[in-house]
Amino acid sequence: MSRDARLVSRVGGTDFEFRLGWGQLVALQEACDAGPFVILDRLGARQWKADDVSVVLLLGLVGAGMTHVEALRIVESWLGDESGRLPVENAALAYAVLGAALVGAPDEPLGKP
Repeated sequence: MSRDARLVSRVGGTDFEFRLGWGQLVALQEACDAGPFVILDRLGARQWKADDVSVVLLLGLVGAGMTHVEALRIVESWLGDESGRLPVENAALAYAVLGAALVGAPDEPLGKP
């Protein structure tokens, strides 16, 4: 049984699905010039950079099946000043998305059935 590392989260009253597969983790690493666990540590320690947040969210939506154009539009709407979202809200979501990819989603059982 392989785990999928999908995470569903509600943002602004709408449920969004996120998934970071191997290809998205490689793209994240290249975009942020850091490995996935370094980025996870920065997010968890509140030492993140803006790209740590935006790239995780963008690639998470794309990895779950959304087109890049649609994912970019959505993430930009979350990050804009007019969104009403605090930066820490987006960082917490990015931490959850990346954490699910690296160590599993909270609702995924570990081990074999």
